[in-house]
Amino acid sequence: MTQQTQPLDDAPDSNPGGKDPVPPHEHIESYGGGHIKGRHGRVDRWLLVVYAILFFWSFYYAFTYWGGLGPGLDY
Repeated sequence: MTQQTQPLDDAPDSNPGGKDPVPPHEHIESYGGGHIKGRHGRVDRWLLVVYAILFFWSFYYAFTYWGGLGPGLDY
């Protein structure tokens, strides 16, 4: 009971000549039946700012509120 698998359309050997017709920065990957699409690119500046704010906030929170036994447990 061996099951034969078909090669995928985007398999490397399905394209003769070895060149991808779509450049890597324009290649779109789809997930979830096409509802989610992903591509290679750069991270937006506003998202980098959010990452930086959360990074510094985590240190503030750790030094300010971390420690002890927890709420209601310290005597």
